[in-house]
Amino acid sequence: MSAPREFNAPTDRGGSIVRIWPFALADRRGKERNRPDDLLSTGKRESTRTSQEQLTRNREDVRRGTYRAHTGSVKGTSNTSGILRAAGRRGARRLARAVMPKSLVAWQGRVARATAGGREPQGRRPLALTFDDGPSELTRAYLEVLESFGARATFFVVGELCAAHPELVSAIAAGGHELSAHGYTHRRFPSLSRSELRKELTGTVTLLPRSSGRRRPLVRPPHGAISLSSILTCAKAGFTTVLWSHDSGDWCTTSEDDVCAAFDDERALEPGAIVLLHEGQPWTLRALPRVLGKLREAGHDLVTVGELLGD
Repeated sequence: MSAPREFNAPTDRGGSIVRIWPFALADRRGKERNRPDDLLSTGKRESTRTSQEQLTRNREDVRRGTYRAHTGSVKGTSNTSGILRAAGRRGARRLARAVMPKSLVAWQGRVARATAGGREPQGRRPLALTFDDGPSELTRAYLEVLESFGARATFFVVGELCAAHPELVSAIAAGGHELSAHGYTHRRFPSLSRSELRKELTGTVTLLPRSSGRRRPLVRPPHGAISLSSILTCAKAGFTTVLWSHDSGDWCTTSEDDVCAAFDDERALEPGAIVLLHEGQPWTLRALPRVLGKLREAGHDLVTVGELLGD
């Protein structure tokens, strides 16, 4: 496989060169990537120059499920203000999870919910792998690995990248995978007006093949950032917001071993789990055969999010 091309792209790191795509996550010097925050916190990370020691602590926290992204201050505001905003968003997520119907916001599939309610699944152990931020120059390589294991997945794709590379959208669909929206410009949904968010949704979904039989199209908010307003705007536009129940942590490492280690705890991969992974990352691609092998050995049936949700 040839090395990914490099190009000059505007970044928040003073114009450094970013590998592969605008949403790829490591610069040429291997510094920490400005990765979207995880489900548990949407505050902007304090710095992209975090020490190696902090990176190691982050990775361990991801494995234990205790990771919280740093909530640094925003220009012109106090650090307290940033912390309060992040706390408010966490509260919005808790409220959404508690009161929103699963047709509007989904963290996991029906089998996982049945298991949590005390009813064991009958035979099947379905699990959905999801890949964010594509399509990319590595998309075809990802597809080859998935095909070799007979696995299907859901790709949450960025609209402007789909417009630039429709042939990769077609390749994903031809592989039997599910294509869903990840915003058109990869901006945080809570930062957009309702009209801007609707444009992000419709601008992306019109570039994707329509899945037969699906009741509602799916969307994953960039960075996992949600608010009650953004959820309701997506719902009114006819979309189900999809988050995840298991974070692989591939956004906070460049090590394939770290990615594989995130799949060692079978308790985190209960039937019906929705797993967060990313496209355009060589380390994720290198880890993928080992991850798929582990999941197959554990008896998982690798399906799409739409199938988990009963579409």
